[in-house]
Amino acid sequence: MDAEFKQVRNTLVVRIKGELDMLISDKLRKEIDTRLENSAIKNLILDLGKVTFIDSSGLGLIIGRYKKVTGSEGRMYIVGAQPPIEKMLYFSGISKLVSMYRHEQDIISI
Repeated sequence: MDAEFKQVRNTLVVRIKGELDMLISDKLRKEIDTRLENSAIKNLILDLGKVTFIDSSGLGLIIGRYKKVTGSEGRMYIVGAQPPIEKMLYFSGISKLVSMYRHEQDIISI
């Protein structure tokens, strides 16, 4: 799994690199959930700027984390999605659920 985690105040920033597929999604889900459950994190930012491919398990990861975060009255954001990934998020309906931005700085100052 190629992901970088950073906590900024009550927000977890996850920068994912490479393919977000079945091989990576389960490990990433477990790591994100552990961090959400074991700290004072309320919000989640997924930086998809370096994601080159996403399949249905990756989309499921995003939807599942969205439900988890918003179920705890938090907010979730996606940043930096490149056009092919952004297209997948649009056609899957995720872009209607999760606010999408170009840069992390548009949401918080890191």
